Amino acid sequence: MDRLDAMRVFVTTVECGTLSAASRHLGIPLPTVSRKISELETLLGAQLLQRSSRKVVPTDAGMEYLEACKAVLRAVQEAERSVAGEYREPRGDLTVSAPIGLGRHYLLPLVVAFLQAYPEVDVHLMLSDDIVDLQQGDPDLALRVAPLPDGGLTATRLATTRLVVCASPQYLQSFGRPMHPGDLVHHRLITKKGPLREDMWNFTINDNSVAVPIKSRLVVTTTEAAVDAAISGVGLTRLPFYEVAEAHQNGRLDVVLVEYERSVPISFVYHAGTRLPLKLRTFLDFVGPRLRERLMQVDAQGVTLRTPSGT
Repeated sequence: MDRLDAMRVFVTTVECGTLSAASRHLGIPLPTVSRKISELETLLGAQLLQRSSRKVVPTDAGMEYLEACKAVLRAVQEAERSVAGEYREPRGDLTVSAPIGLGRHYLLPLVVAFLQAYPEVDVHLMLSDDIVDLQQGDPDLALRVAPLPDGGLTATRLATTRLVVCASPQYLQSFGRPMHPGDLVHHRLITKKGPLREDMWNFTINDNSVAVPIKSRLVVTTTEAAVDAAISGVGLTRLPFYEVAEAHQNGRLDVVLVEYERSVPISFVYHAGTRLPLKLRTFLDFVGPRLRERLMQVDAQGVTLRTPSGT
């Protein structure tokens, strides 16, 4: 039995929640997943998982062994990176996730420059408006536009961006401008299915956070679709300001409820191990300041992005 491989299968099974999900994630047959875990249980003389048709749950012994497996696998990964020279020079594969709009228009040009400067590093850029779980271990680095969760992650904050409510001038002429967040109950709203989609929109009213219930007239799956729908006059939408900056500047979208806006941070998020691989540290050092500068340039053109004093 390949014990390290069996440990990886066990950890992935717990993180995925079912044997079949682990099978799909690892790209190996379901019977192989079951066999490797059974071999571990036989070797240890203890039951690691409670199995059902719906999910697997670690036993007490399984929870203890899970933490030990993670520590061993991290140590092996660190050793492999060291031997491969990833701590001596920037090299290897680097997986970065980012929201579609921010990634395409702001991050991608900097990734292209990074690839030209560091030919030994290959970047896998994952653009998605869904928040990718770094705990699953796929991305090395994520660009997040959201409050940061707890859980062993390190963040380098780049800026904050306003969440703005906007609509086309034609829509506002026909249906009126909301003057207070409570007025949204009388308006057609466009929301996006995903991390930023809410049944409530939070606003700052008299220095307090107030949740306003909303009802969607249209639900879309991408930010670009929400922008296009708003420009077409479907209704009001709420998005990070950088997503609507161009449409706002050319008069296709007007921003409303400015005095009630809330802000969210823009940050690079990653695992902070004992040592950062040089490819990741180099990417942060190269892209981070340039991305911050690009956001400040957008600010100078009329987009209010407030940059913090430090990271």
